[in-house]
Amino acid sequence: MNIKPNEGPIDRIIRAIAGAVLLIIGIFLVQGTLGIVLDVIGVILLITAATGFCALYALFGFNTIGEGQ
Repeated sequence: MNIKPNEGPIDRIIRAIAGAVLLIIGIFLVQGTLGIVLDVIGVILLITAATGFCALYALFGFNTIGEGQ
């Protein structure tokens, strides 16, 4: 499997912010199953932002890195 970055810098910033927000909401504001789901999604977004690789992008052939990069 080729693990090559497929997320551009803006995509990574958006994922990092959204992941942090979902994680905070899941920990402090929402209880129960929904809180756990928000935490899991938040962690996944933070991991993909940190690595620059999204498995779903690879599966569907998406790439948000510009042509010249």
